[in-house]
Amino acid sequence: MTRLFLARHGETYDNERQIMQGQSPGELNANGIRQAEALSQELADAHFDAIVASDLWRAVQTARIIAAPHQMEVVTTPLLRERDWGSFTGCFIPDLRNIDPWPKDIESLPQMKDRARRFLDFIRKTYPDQTVLAVGHGIMNKAIQAVFFHKEMNEIEKMRNAEVRILDISL
Repeated sequence: MTRLFLARHGETYDNERQIMQGQSPGELNANGIRQAEALSQELADAHFDAIVASDLWRAVQTARIIAAPHQMEVVTTPLLRERDWGSFTGCFIPDLRNIDPWPKDIESLPQMKDRARRFLDFIRKTYPDQTVLAVGHGIMNKAIQAVFFHKEMNEIEKMRNAEVRILDISL
């Protein structure tokens, strides 16, 4: 069995301003750095065989802070990227609430869940019987948990910035 510590990146400037980041790089703000440092301290005594992150900067930045006391490199994968929000990327989130229908360039929930399945398969095959920390994003982490627990995305509770949930993945 592989134990997956699934984390969300620390708060970014765009999180703070309620801007839809999607697959833009993002950058941790001062609060996000403090959140990542606190998570690093919380996990300092945990054993990890690997630390994996989305290849988007905000996740890499968070993962590197967490990895520092472990003196480990961070492996990146686009499988962990946030949802592609297409033309919504960069928009003020409250302005998007009543738009219907959504633009067609937004990654669909089935596409996200397929990517989540591929991520879980990647972890299962690459790190069998190991403990892995993976730093991703709010909605993508929901998709991963929805696939893992065989639930709908709306049944998964939103993750806070720098929150961790543990999934035991059978081989």
